[in-house]
Amino acid sequence: MKALLRIAFWGLGISALGTLPLGTINVAAMQISIAEGVWPASLFGVGAAIIEVAYVRVSLVGISWIQHRAGLLRLMDWLAFAIVATLAVTSFMAASNPAQDGKNVILNADVHPFILGVTMSALNPMQIPFWFGWSTVLFSKGILQANGQQFNWYSVGIGIGTLIGLAVFVIGGQVLLQNMHSHMNVVQYSIAAIFAITAVVFLYKIIFNKGAAAALQAKEKV
Repeated sequence: MKALLRIAFWGLGISALGTLPLGTINVAAMQISIAEGVWPASLFGVGAAIIEVAYVRVSLVGISWIQHRAGLLRLMDWLAFAIVATLAVTSFMAASNPAQDGKNVILNADVHPFILGVTMSALNPMQIPFWFGWSTVLFSKGILQANGQQFNWYSVGIGIGTLIGLAVFVIGGQVLLQNMHSHMNVVQYSIAAIFAITAVVFLYKIIFNKGAAAALQAKEKV
């Protein structure tokens, strides 16, 4: 049991810390929290966490299949870029139009937040090389063992860690709403700018072959 708890805490810690740097999923969770409230943002986070756990399991048991599907990962990179670019453009448009309450086109599309979380997380293939890399390190250190029970505890820890990390942004959205209500246009423009920067980074990685497929191949060679 001690070994299982240890690997669960490793997964929780890596996932929680990995969720904190600004990115598409956590900024979207904050935006939903500001526009819709804590519960919809929480449902979004649960959907995103479920997909991340699924990607972890795939990276543990199906990595050889993925390594021969580089074209699929490149397609997912382009789809992710398209979504983030759309979020950036429409968030700028929403921020400039107070009547939209800061909602971008995706929030205005009346998509259930859980489904939105699942979709946006599924179209983020960089999670695969990220978790493949960390799992390889844990395997090499003898912390993670190749058995189903350890994989299950590791995955549960990762899911909880992702939810903890996203909770920071969900709560942060409410703090911003309460303390910067008179300056929400600044917050909305800032969120739009983060999406725009993320889109540029996505495009750079795709053009210079630094996307999910290339990252996975690099991890394989290490």
